[in-house]
Amino acid sequence: MRKLFAQLHLWLSIPFGIIIAIVCLTGAILVFESEIQELCHPSHYFVKEVKGEPLPPAALIKAGRQQLPDSVKINGIRVSSDPKRTWQLVLPGKKAAAFINPYTAEVTGIADGQGFFMQMMRLHRWLLDSYKRDGSFSLGKAVVGYATLALAIILISGLVIWYPRNRKVLKNRLKIKTKAGWYRFFYDLHVSGGFYATLLLLVLTLTGLTWSFGWYRDAFYTVFGVETTQTQAHAPAATPAPSAQEAPSRERGSGNREGNREGNRERGSGEGRERSQKRTDYRQWAEVLSTLQSQYKEYNSITIQDGSATVSTARYGNTRGSDRYTFNPATGEITEVQLYKDLPKSGKIRGWIYSVHAGTWGGMTTKILSCLVSFLGAVFAITGYYFWIKKKLRKRKK
Repeated sequence: MRKLFAQLHLWLSIPFGIIIAIVCLTGAILVFESEIQELCHPSHYFVKEVKGEPLPPAALIKAGRQQLPDSVKINGIRVSSDPKRTWQLVLPGKKAAAFINPYTAEVTGIADGQGFFMQMMRLHRWLLDSYKRDGSFSLGKAVVGYATLALAIILISGLVIWYPRNRKVLKNRLKIKTKAGWYRFFYDLHVSGGFYATLLLLVLTLTGLTWSFGWYRDAFYTVFGVETTQTQAHAPAATPAPSAQEAPSRERGSGNREGNREGNRERGSGEGRERSQKRTDYRQWAEVLSTLQSQYKEYNSITIQDGSATVSTARYGNTRGSDRYTFNPATGEITEVQLYKDLPKSGKIRGWIYSVHAGTWGGMTTKILSCLVSFLGAVFAITGYYFWIKKKLRKRKK
């Protein structure tokens, strides 16, 4: 049985080892994305001096429009609870934002969401392949998915191989010798270090697989007692099919369909003109911000967009958990409240999966551990190749 697991461990590692090393190494880098960004661009995230009270959102958005290119659209504002931090003007695109000093209204930097860390994310999840929003086949995503699945099997088989036959062997397999040469060091790191890292690395692997395969995600949710639906997938939901009343009947003629198209065009253009005539009253955002700040003594950030606001409070656990509010854009009156604590399991599990996978659930301690074991995952793959090549060379010499 041990020989079978050893063969499985080897022959899965050879084809997938390089991919596993890439995924693990990029994952280790992404764990500290925020900290690295703040270290490299402190002026984007911190103000030089705290001067009185922050300016209202309307004034900041107006100043931001004057300083940003005309082509840039401002969708909202993200307010930090830390008076020493800048605020962010939310721009179109994932993680796109303009950083603005809330006291002077000076734009201190712009992040388009397409920099180094976005490329690391694309490499981590899709091997730089493009993200298919329609759910169609992606080669990069598939390769990463199967490599991650192989990693889970490699970790389990490695644990079976590691299991010692007696106490003397156990004692040796728990040590990493640093003064017995490089080969012995790498060997102990692979064997003993692999044992210490297996549990957490397996957790990262099993949570990561939920982004790769729909069948696995459904099974994962079911294990935790969550019913899966279309909207819980880790990808944009497909456009729902039109109802019987909306869809033209097959028996109706083409002329009728053309009439529907023309009517839709007229309604669409009318709605577009109506929307363009309506301007967001940013003065009401100050009222919403004041109301939410009075309700929350402690929070991470408050994000306000047209008609909605999100309050992020979690520092541990599900760090993506947030309370959501809907308000009347004309008056600033809050009309609907959706608290995170009242959500069912189905509304919380995705955030928990991300928090565990990214290592944010336990603060800095779990982030360091996640970064370390991810890095070790890459080291194990590389040292595995090293031992395999060494063994092949020895056989040739004989």
